[in-house]
Amino acid sequence: MGFIRKWFFHLILFEMMVGCQGQNHVMQPASALLSEDFDRSPPLDYKMPAQLSNIDTSDGWYQNGQKILLTGTVFLPDSKTPAAGIVLYYYHTDIHGIYAMDPAKKYNMPKNELGQTHGYLRGWIKTDSTGRYEIYTILPGAYPERGEPKHIHVYIKETGQDSPYYIDDFVFDDDPLLTSAKRIKLENRGGSGVIRFGDQEGLKIGERNIILGLNVPRYQKGAFSKSLSGKSIGEEVLSFTPFHAFGPDKGTKTCPVCKYGWFHGIVYFAGNDANWSVIKKWLVFLEAEGEKRKEYLKVYLVYGNDQNYSKKDRLKELEELGADLKLKNTALTFVPSLTDQDSDVYLNEINQEVENTILIYRRNIIIGKYVNAQANPVNFSEISRLLDETSVGYFKLKRPIYKE
Repeated sequence: MGFIRKWFFHLILFEMMVGCQGQNHVMQPASALLSEDFDRSPPLDYKMPAQLSNIDTSDGWYQNGQKILLTGTVFLPDSKTPAAGIVLYYYHTDIHGIYAMDPAKKYNMPKNELGQTHGYLRGWIKTDSTGRYEIYTILPGAYPERGEPKHIHVYIKETGQDSPYYIDDFVFDDDPLLTSAKRIKLENRGGSGVIRFGDQEGLKIGERNIILGLNVPRYQKGAFSKSLSGKSIGEEVLSFTPFHAFGPDKGTKTCPVCKYGWFHGIVYFAGNDANWSVIKKWLVFLEAEGEKRKEYLKVYLVYGNDQNYSKKDRLKELEELGADLKLKNTALTFVPSLTDQDSDVYLNEINQEVENTILIYRRNIIIGKYVNAQANPVNFSEISRLLDETSVGYFKLKRPIYKE
């Protein structure tokens, strides 16, 4: 416990230094900026500091409760280029689920004419040259007597947009109120907002990368093209239960992302147009990656050809394939089709007719995607590089152990 208190003490000192040096708290006039209707015009500018840093600490950080760090990278719509100078405005309830007000707090917001307020647990960050941001705050409470999950609201302000726009709230994977039904209905604006906390000496750290404009209607910097197959980079791989024909979970229906999704995962989907010579080359490469990265990478083939489907034949086919390639780390699984609803594989929106769809995920969030990808050194090298580059920072943090 002594080490934890010392760690928090130094972090608070660091934030005070950053606040003095990197964030000017000279604020714009407050009276003219409070919106008459927050639903139509969010009060993002109300008391916003004249200068912003990519690190912010809310007043909640200094209160009793679970301290959290929300961090990640904001990307341009190509999902690859870091976006510098993007303003994120966030606000949330206190630990009791209330938008608390306190006139003594520097960012306190009184209620407007409609009785709306964001309280005083609110703040801003501006991404640095690498698109990074860090928010130190406290885990909010859920609204009293309502079934909504705990959440932190966030708006984005960027050059070229007529007005700020909201993206999906930060919500928390371990929250029992975040049911499967509610996950399916998430808009994924800016990508998934589902946070999976890692634990670092009592501090819960959650990472979220944001894709500007993703799933945002009328985004003014160009429309996103409809995906040929699979969800977009930045979205969540939704749970599904294929039958495991070969590998560690042989003979079971096990969800790949539920059981093994904490670190890196790769799912290779093949449907009616499966090319087995290409599949074998991919499996040899992916098996080697799995062997190299051990517990930090799990690889799956999900075969979903719906033509003349027979569970018995499919099981034999994949068993023979695994034995022939001498696979040890790669799981070979199947579903009746890639649109099958009993297994929930349909939720991932895989095109039945493409040759392959390869999803690479980290903490269940897609970080790379390939459709009709050839098994060649260029693609192999790119995937290895992506896994290396996203294995840094907080990647190896363990899942937190909750007392509840």
